[in-house]
Amino acid sequence: MYVFELPEIGEGVVEGEIVQWLADVGEFVDVDQPLCEVMTDKANVEISSPKAGVVKALHGSPGDIVAVHTPLVDIDTASGAADAKPAPKKSKAPAPK
Repeated sequence: MYVFELPEIGEGVVEGEIVQWLADVGEFVDVDQPLCEVMTDKANVEISSPKAGVVKALHGSPGDIVAVHTPLVDIDTASGAADAKPAPKKSKAPAPK
């Protein structure tokens, strides 16, 4: 199990507010796949996964403040997790013609 902590987002930034989750518990995520959007006092930032695996836990809900270097997401990176099927893609409305 890999516990991904909120990374240092910028100089002097010590915390961020979870705006929205972009991955769900049970979903397979790839390296660099966006996990969530975090708002700091300086900018909104998408936080991407450093590892591939299955999301086992999300630490916090939209609106929660998370300190840098505290757990954000638990990812199961075991060999069996890599064989998990990706969650269905969230459908987007077709582009207008």
